Amino acid sequence: MTEAVREMKEETGIEISISKQHFIQLKEVMQNPGKMVLAWAGKADFNPEEIKSNLFEIEWPPKSGKNQLFPEIDKGGWFSFEEARKKILAGQTPLLEELEEKLSGSGADDL
Repeated sequence: MTEAVREMKEETGIEISISKQHFIQLKEVMQNPGKMVLAWAGKADFNPEEIKSNLFEIEWPPKSGKNQLFPEIDKGGWFSFEEARKKILAGQTPLLEELEEKLSGSGADDL
């Protein structure tokens, strides 16, 4: 869970404070090309317009010998599960499905 809080801060610039008992760990999923994604869900309130992404460096265009900086994320927002399914990477869809299932059951009390 501390990893999730740290990643949130690194990738969005937003610091959240969620107690251990208010996290829901989700099952690992594999997205192409073989990257394992481990995720947690937690409840926090923040304005997505305040997101300030960190940058990563990559050679661009490929094989050009030139490195450029790009934001890790382009923007954030609040979405329904239906809207999120349209926006999320296909390999991460199982995370949404699992979270939706847990929140519709007794897991909703965990957040």
